[in-house]
Amino acid sequence: MSPFLQELPEPVAAARGVRLLLWRDDLVSPELPGNKARKLKYNLLEARRLGHGKLLTFGGAYSNHLAAVAAAGRLHGFATVGLVRGEAAGAPNPTLARCAADGMALHYLDRPTYRRRAEPAFLAEVQAQFGPAYLLPEGGTNALALKGMAELLAEIRQHMAFDALAVAVGTGGTLAGLLTGLRGPETAVGVAALKNGGFLKAEIDALTQAATGQVFTNYDLATAYHFGGYARYSADLLAFIRQFEARHGVLLDPIYTGKLLFGVLDLIGNGHFPPGSTVVAVHTGGLQAWAGWHARFGESVDQ
Repeated sequence: MSPFLQELPEPVAAARGVRLLLWRDDLVSPELPGNKARKLKYNLLEARRLGHGKLLTFGGAYSNHLAAVAAAGRLHGFATVGLVRGEAAGAPNPTLARCAADGMALHYLDRPTYRRRAEPAFLAEVQAQFGPAYLLPEGGTNALALKGMAELLAEIRQHMAFDALAVAVGTGGTLAGLLTGLRGPETAVGVAALKNGGFLKAEIDALTQAATGQVFTNYDLATAYHFGGYARYSADLLAFIRQFEARHGVLLDPIYTGKLLFGVLDLIGNGHFPPGSTVVAVHTGGLQAWAGWHARFGESVDQ
């Protein structure tokens, strides 16, 4: 079995007759780990093909995507510009400090301006001010990102036949990309990290329609495991993350993968997956978020 596949012997899975495994995408590329590397792969090739030497993108102050684009720029020889949601407030947090150390030029947008990030007229202004640059959307989600994510399926199948994949959902690009690579009876479930995440289904369907001309029906979107919303948490979630690391030696993050595994185990306990199923949950990385988390919340996350 691949070193990136790890059995998760959980009592609830055994009781339900489900085999649960974890795909460690956080380990595949240590300098640019997880789904962000896959989403960037074909975008970087396209930027190079078009002759761009600069990448420009958007994100919040603790964005995994900003950190990934900055790292990709350093590794692949692109200048990078990050337009950050919110006003600058004193010294940069650990995420933005890492971005700057990787060479990213950071500029801050107030929230009304940031909400215009998908408007063509605003993007033209941005190009005039900071470009010319290859534009990457917030979260890195576009048709080329889906192509990169779909490649994960072939990697898993080389080592393990599976019935269902499970992945955390932020913008929907990771799940959408996986859907385009599923075969036959394989299914997927996305665990939304956002409160009131039902709208993400329309986003996912629009992404797959644009990329492949298809809308997929072989997936479910679980919206009950957000723990209060994006980057929100509870004592129960943090206790779960600590206990999961103690049982399996795997650190999850509090924004995406902690909620994913909490949700998957609850879904298994509720009979979501038929007995005899093999379920692969995908650890998409995001562990850089812990540095910013500690900076925001201090020791409260460890108590």
